[in-house]
Amino acid sequence: MTTACKVCGNRVTEFLDLGRQPLSDAFLTPSDIEREFFYRLAVGHCESCTMVQLLEEVPRERMFHHDYPYYSSGSTTMRRHFEQTAQHFLETELTGPDPFAVEIGCNDGIMLKTISKAGVRHLGFEPSGGVAEVARSHGVNVRTDFFEEATAVEVRDEHGPADVIYAANTICHIPYLDSIFRGVDALLSDGGVFVFEDPYLGDIVRKTSFDQIYDEHFFFFTARSVRAAAERFGFELVDAQRLPVHGGEVRYTIARAGARQPSPAVDALLAEEADQRLTAPETLRSFAGAVATVRDDLVRLLRSLRAEGRRVVGYGATAKSATVTNFCGIDAELVSFVCDSTPAKQGRLTPGKHIPVKPPGAFSDPYPDYAVLFAWNHAEEIIAKEQGFREAGGRWILYVPTVRIV
Repeated sequence: MTTACKVCGNRVTEFLDLGRQPLSDAFLTPSDIEREFFYRLAVGHCESCTMVQLLEEVPRERMFHHDYPYYSSGSTTMRRHFEQTAQHFLETELTGPDPFAVEIGCNDGIMLKTISKAGVRHLGFEPSGGVAEVARSHGVNVRTDFFEEATAVEVRDEHGPADVIYAANTICHIPYLDSIFRGVDALLSDGGVFVFEDPYLGDIVRKTSFDQIYDEHFFFFTARSVRAAAERFGFELVDAQRLPVHGGEVRYTIARAGARQPSPAVDALLAEEADQRLTAPETLRSFAGAVATVRDDLVRLLRSLRAEGRRVVGYGATAKSATVTNFCGIDAELVSFVCDSTPAKQGRLTPGKHIPVKPPGAFSDPYPDYAVLFAWNHAEEIIAKEQGFREAGGRWILYVPTVRIV
């Protein structure tokens, strides 16, 4: 199947079909099941600008709303990451006489809280009302709205130009990149930077982490595709920093063309992508084959454990887990429940496959024989916290980059 690229308008060719999928963060009550929304989750790559993207767009209001259940501050690792990010901006870009920082998709205010405590002018855009209210309770200034050209112009008129526009795990969610860049153009100061960090296609391909692909992740960036997108709107990619969070991300720094000297890291990452032929059709087809192998191996293992009478549960009712359970056909017969620390998810059913979600206390009452670690990107933190599970004889099931028991 082919479609038009959301960035340059040229042809996008499909390379992976993950089938009929639900909204990844729509945790259900039994009465919701009849009205559950589904779409086809397929991925393609643009033959011109190389941008990898979904072929079907889910309306943003279905994904980001008042009851959106993800909270950035839920992980110790991510709290530390965002505090360090804020401190970096305070020491580098926000040192002028009256600096102004804007965050696109500020969630519960985990990054801007540090900016606010430093007394720096700031504003977060957050369309999901529930998490926006939490951010306000932390002293963060929030506009409950989507960032786009029109809203950016309004902020510029009211607050003046921004020295930093930042986004974490947000820009990849937004199909209308043209309006984002026009909004950045309207709001960013002449010497300012637009900084965003998102899952990196190179890590997704290398790790076969296909669960990074779901409704909220519309684009899968590379240095090459980000540079091409930036140049279309008069900007330049001036830095690209690899990050270990969320299974592998890159932080891209964009500035107005000619405003800053690009870091050697940009050319280094571009060269690495070229050597790996990262967006070549044969590379992406090979990735799709590896995804099918993971699916088959995981289902085979779970069916074998069920036949042996073993008790298996899931750990982490993540958005990513919706892709895995629905693509692999994993239901409550194979994974009896999923435990999660987010109150808004507890007592509900997972999207699509309707596996019960229980609070963390259920994990040890009693411990299962095996646990599928859906929140694998926090594996080190979780495994260290759940020593009792290992001591009781429990074993973890991981599926990135391959299916294995640890």
